[in-house]
Amino acid sequence: MNLSPLDTAIFLVLGLFGVGFYALLIVRHLIKLVIALQILVKAAVVALAAAGAASGKLELGASLALSVIVVDTVVAVVALALALQVRKHFGTLDVSELGTLRG
Repeated sequence: MNLSPLDTAIFLVLGLFGVGFYALLIVRHLIKLVIALQILVKAAVVALAAAGAASGKLELGASLALSVIVVDTVVAVVALALALQVRKHFGTLDVSELGTLRG
């Protein structure tokens, strides 16, 4: 069975989205949550690139994907910096324990 590149991209997007969403629901560690969000964003980047290729506007899809990558990198850096500050202040990175703590 031969899959077209678009079909392969769709399977990749669905797989990445499924793994990222599952990890987002299961994981309670702040840094692992940031990684799960990164996986979800990578699914969006592949979807943008595939949509650009499918519509014949590959440059538009690539530029949108690059913009998402840049913004996502900034968000990840800020989230990891906040996670470090939470660890320093509260002594834990477990989300379930953070809900019961008072700062």
